[in-house]
Amino acid sequence: MYRSLVTGCGAYLPSQIVTNAELAKRIDTTDEWIRQRTGIRQRHIAADGEFTSDLGSAAAREAMAQAGVKPADIDLIICATSTPDETFPATATRIQTRLGVGQGAAFDVQAVCSGFVYGMAVADNFVRVGQAKTVLVIGAETFSRILDWEDRSTCVLFGDGAGAVVLQATNGVEKTNGAKARGVLSTHLYADGTHHDALYVDGGPSSTKTVGHLRMEGKEVYRHAVVRMAEAIDAALDANGLTPGDVDWLVPHQANIRIIESMGRRLNLPGDRVVVTVDRHANTSAASIPLALSEAVGDGRIQQGDLVLMEAMGGGFTWGSALVRW
Repeated sequence: MYRSLVTGCGAYLPSQIVTNAELAKRIDTTDEWIRQRTGIRQRHIAADGEFTSDLGSAAAREAMAQAGVKPADIDLIICATSTPDETFPATATRIQTRLGVGQGAAFDVQAVCSGFVYGMAVADNFVRVGQAKTVLVIGAETFSRILDWEDRSTCVLFGDGAGAVVLQATNGVEKTNGAKARGVLSTHLYADGTHHDALYVDGGPSSTKTVGHLRMEGKEVYRHAVVRMAEAIDAALDANGLTPGDVDWLVPHQANIRIIESMGRRLNLPGDRVVVTVDRHANTSAASIPLALSEAVGDGRIQQGDLVLMEAMGGGFTWGSALVRW
């Protein structure tokens, strides 16, 4: 039985930044209103002609460079996205071509904001059973394309971006100085489709033949997020015989600062042990965790041997967690 080792991280954010003050010139809102309720002060927006696959490819290249792997090493690409370039083919196949990967499999995973955790789970299982040795897991989104920019309750919440990790198979011999095995310890996935109307896009090829816009009942989503993500955290710790005190870093989905702080308090983690990017990135859906992860690894906060807990909830509802020994 193999174990998945995270060997590289990458990120990409579009160059265009839109601040709360700029949004306040277009819709009935204020910087203070947005900050108090969400913690967001700005977001990145993809340029015209800049696609989800462009963002994902840039993040993937950075992750590959950090991992020291070449296109010929990649045997699986998983792209978590709710904003694909096209209805088909999978955005992962477009990324595959841009990266010059000429072998293996490539497909998309759609679990909205939980997409990256779902993608990690799929990749980890491929590695564990020996069907893949080097996997790219990408979260990439251009949510600005499905927002109703007249709806101040939703358009202020989201941004565009991409993050990626490289997972590589190990036989479990990689240890920390404390002789603890490194890699993905476990993943935990959940869904409850009865809450469809709380967070969805009102369009699609089979229903309206249009792309549609994001619709959300904010209070309902918030209420479920606090409960469901806490359940996912508990499941990860219980499965590995660990306690909140064992966690070094929480890397949560970046949707709302209040939810993030609530999850940190549940683990009794000090604020500086919770990775927060929502203030600068807003909610980038499936890209939010890998973007935050890449930042914390890049600036040296997350070190080899650290226990890293990731958790998310998204439309569907879907939710889940992943526990990794760095």
